[in-house]
Amino acid sequence: MRIARALAVGAALLITAAGQQPSQQDQLPLGPSGRIQARFAPPARIQRFVAQPDSIQPGQSVLLIWATENPAGVTIEPDLGRVTTRGSRQITPQQTTTYTLTVHGPKDTLVTRTVTVTVAGTQPRTADAAEAAPREVPHMADGKPDLSGVYNFAPRVKDEPPALKPGAERYKVIRGPTDPGIYADCMPTGVPLAYFVPYQWQIVQGRDKVVILYEYLHMFRIVPIGGIHPVDPDPTWMGDSVGRWDGDTLVIDSVGFNDKTELPGGYRHTEALHLVERLRRVDYGHLQWDATIEDPNVFARPWTLSRSFPLRTDLDKVDEFVCENNRNYKDLFAK
Repeated sequence: MRIARALAVGAALLITAAGQQPSQQDQLPLGPSGRIQARFAPPARIQRFVAQPDSIQPGQSVLLIWATENPAGVTIEPDLGRVTTRGSRQITPQQTTTYTLTVHGPKDTLVTRTVTVTVAGTQPRTADAAEAAPREVPHMADGKPDLSGVYNFAPRVKDEPPALKPGAERYKVIRGPTDPGIYADCMPTGVPLAYFVPYQWQIVQGRDKVVILYEYLHMFRIVPIGGIHPVDPDPTWMGDSVGRWDGDTLVIDSVGFNDKTELPGGYRHTEALHLVERLRRVDYGHLQWDATIEDPNVFARPWTLSRSFPLRTDLDKVDEFVCENNRNYKDLFAK
């Protein structure tokens, strides 16, 4: 469970809202002077890496179990790829295979350990055979691509700024040196800003609806496929969304937003905001997202955003997140 008080959340998000993960130093406590206390980054190490059992008959499964400390990233090859800091995975190797656990540590250090699973009557898997063919995009029973999975937040890029209508300059957010930032009050971000917070998000796809879960603040959207918007929707933080398929692309149309959220790049909007998203799984490990934003009260014309979201193969679900806003950031800027 992530319990994030306003101080911790804001400090990290003010630094990383554009798409960079907080560094280890960013997460250190503040010292008496208000400066972040520096300390030596502890080395990464492997506590455990075993296969239970390590010898099987063809068709049987084994359980890989691993535990690491202080990693910047963890992978198991072949087949598994990126994995969590500690965990387990049931596998059914077809032939004798040596698995390598690699831990990336501070200052580009690497720590590795191997374990071999012997499959009776088979030859050891060679390095060439270990280079698995690219995994294909999964499909649902109805033939539509399955977009389900946990994805990373949007990377930091320089977007083309939208064109404001004459007289709409007041909708551009200008923050002063004591402004605590949009994330300080632990209120919903709305969309599309929910994709830009440095936390994972998840798609759960069904036949007649798609559910999108954002780890940050436990925000969610339920998108009926083939649905229609209410004639006069009540304004909400996340809006009212309906979906349809355009070939292999899921199109999500959203209206009914309140005017309390911001758009990427620092723009306010009105309740006339209209968002159209196009989501397409270009390969097994990436989801292409293109969004068109309209608000006739603010922008001279529609503007677009595009991102490629990497699949988090190490995660099965988003984590719990609790945001407690119990401190005003302005105290931190007192002279």
